[in-house]
Amino acid sequence: MRNALRRIGRDIVARRNVDAYVVSAAALGFAVVDLISDAVTDGMRWTVLLAGISLLVFRITLPAQRAGGRHFLYDRQHLAEVPLSERIERAHTLWVLAPSAVNLLGPETVSALRTGMLSKRGSVVRILVLDPDQEQAVQIAEQQLDSSLRFPIQSLRPSIRTTLDRLRLMAGWHVPGSLEWRLLDLSPGFSLVAIDPGERHGVLILEIHGYHGDSISSRMHLELRREDDPRWHDYWADQFEALWNASAGRMGTPPT
Repeated sequence: MRNALRRIGRDIVARRNVDAYVVSAAALGFAVVDLISDAVTDGMRWTVLLAGISLLVFRITLPAQRAGGRHFLYDRQHLAEVPLSERIERAHTLWVLAPSAVNLLGPETVSALRTGMLSKRGSVVRILVLDPDQEQAVQIAEQQLDSSLRFPIQSLRPSIRTTLDRLRLMAGWHVPGSLEWRLLDLSPGFSLVAIDPGERHGVLILEIHGYHGDSISSRMHLELRREDDPRWHDYWADQFEALWNASAGRMGTPPT
């Protein structure tokens, strides 16, 4: 219910589906008035009819679904609509793989980690970012992620440094949960966020970098729920684990 109200509020602010919401609210209002008044049998029928019309109009505003499962194709705007800080409220495991992860590990997410996952014993947060000292890998990633965008708003190298500085500060927190990070010697061409991977309710968000686009927000996102797509959820979770194990010798620097 809370997520539905948030979606309605965002739609109204963005002036999306306003006509549908107006018709739905009006129909529901008339139905309530008819129900409260001295209604007879015909009035009750009108109440049911109006409530049905209200429900049908409301359904028009719901996100499209694929046959046999949930919708799973998005762009980065979907992460803004349902931010990571909300997604990890009840999670125990979080994996993040990205060239810099500077946008994923913003202040709101970091605060949610401190008060949520990292405040619980047994919780594990693992971060994989590009090693800034791997010059060749960074140059290739810059060509793909910075130079190919028509409207860039940030640069890879300082973004990696910002993330590493933030992780070093977080490593100094006295919290029951576990925070680990390692450094990649290559950019695999995708970013990944896994929330409770391997669990029945696990969710994995995959971002395909591509080569050319208007901005980072235009990149395609796939949201793979294990209960809907166990094969591909587990496949990409295994990709993370393979890269994590391959980066075992490049551990995050402890706080200084």
